[in-house]
Amino acid sequence: MSTGLQIRRAHFPGRAPIDSYGNGGFRFADMSHRGSILCLPSGIYGWEPADPASLAETDFARVIAEAAGIRILLVGTGRDLKPLGAPLRTALREARVGADPMSTGAAVRTYNVLLAEEREVAAALVAVD
Repeated sequence: MSTGLQIRRAHFPGRAPIDSYGNGGFRFADMSHRGSILCLPSGIYGWEPADPASLAETDFARVIAEAAGIRILLVGTGRDLKPLGAPLRTALREARVGADPMSTGAAVRTYNVLLAEEREVAAALVAVD
């Protein structure tokens, strides 16, 4: 009996450095993912913020749920740095997560260094072309 095609949410169950980014996605752990990603203590997830140009608290629900294992959240906002809105900054601060917005390229490089140092780091990375 054929069950047909099953589509699952993108999830890599581990921590891995980001090997490359661009062309609308990321490469890590000998895999590639098209679209934005969240790199959390529980793994790497496909991420679809409602509006990548204006990130909101609802886009970070999974980050806040895992806040106990995160001290530093790097937010790659695309090609250019975009500030985080006050409600999002407040929600992250209340969860005791320090958020640093920067371009996606800078966030990827910084994430890899902090991950190698075994720091409590997470990243929310908006894909760039």
